Amino acid sequence: MATISTDAPIATLINVFTVQPDRQRALADLLARATEEVMQHLPGFVSANIHASTDGGKVVNYAQWRSVDDFHAMLDNPEAQVHMRQAAELAERYEPHLYAVESTHQR
Repeated sequence: MATISTDAPIATLINVFTVQPDRQRALADLLARATEEVMQHLPGFVSANIHASTDGGKVVNYAQWRSVDDFHAMLDNPEAQVHMRQAAELAERYEPHLYAVESTHQR
């Protein structure tokens, strides 16, 4: 389960994909399948949450890794690379960045 906390020593990937609306479902399904088949079995995987925008033009992958090193090891994994190439082919653009949680607010 995702942990969103300023105290959690976790590397958070937020990858925003821009996609044609008719490809949004295929991309979201691909990311979910990649998580189930490959990513969740890699060392350091914590969680992944796939979001689809209501206008059909974006898909966001909010993923957490135990460390930056674990994230970079995933990037070098041949099985993960297959899925990343497939996602890149479906998207018009993608913007992956690692983030640190600066603050959280709840009611």
